[in-house]
Amino acid sequence: MTDTSNTTSSAKKLVVSAFAEFARGNTDIPRSVLAPHLIEHSPGNPSGRDAFIKHILNQPVADASLDLKRVIADGDLVALHYHLVPNGGGRGQAVVDIWRVEGDQIVEHWDVVQDVPKPSETPHGMF
Repeated sequence: MTDTSNTTSSAKKLVVSAFAEFARGNTDIPRSVLAPHLIEHSPGNPSGRDAFIKHILNQPVADASLDLKRVIADGDLVALHYHLVPNGGGRGQAVVDIWRVEGDQIVEHWDVVQDVPKPSETPHGMF
């Protein structure tokens, strides 16, 4: 049986740290944590570090408020659940990003994005 606690801990640290930096406005951080051969699973988002970064920096997430709500890590996978509120305001979106880490780089990404509805439509909230 392989002990994955070290892998989980280092993967979680890498992803959460990079997310925090990006949320603070450091748009250079993806270049240092994404592998050149990044595999992207989300429709419309390109694979490859350079293409992915170019795409993301032209999306609302690049200058949005990002409020991390929870982190789930298991082995080389780290899931972040957060509230994205665009620069112009509004209810924003609930986002779950799943990142796969190899060593000290992120090599794979999936996401699920949902508009945050009116409070009356989600009596228990989105977060």
